[in-house]
Amino acid sequence: MVTYEFYLKDDIKEFHLLGIPLGILYERRKDPVRISYQSIMNWGKLIVGDYVDINNIYFIELEVQEGLT
Repeated sequence: MVTYEFYLKDDIKEFHLLGIPLGILYERRKDPVRISYQSIMNWGKLIVGDYVDINNIYFIELEVQEGLT
């Protein structure tokens, strides 16, 4: 299963994992055509809201074995 961990850059340029479970998105879409950088970042923006610059967010894609989540 694919997951995404979202990180937010703070004022001193350090990155922090956005609060669990909000900082981790489990990919449920089966159609890979629908999965894009922009669609993943839209999830990140939903987590932090409009007050954060989208350029201060990044994500890491991880593969998690079924049954470990």
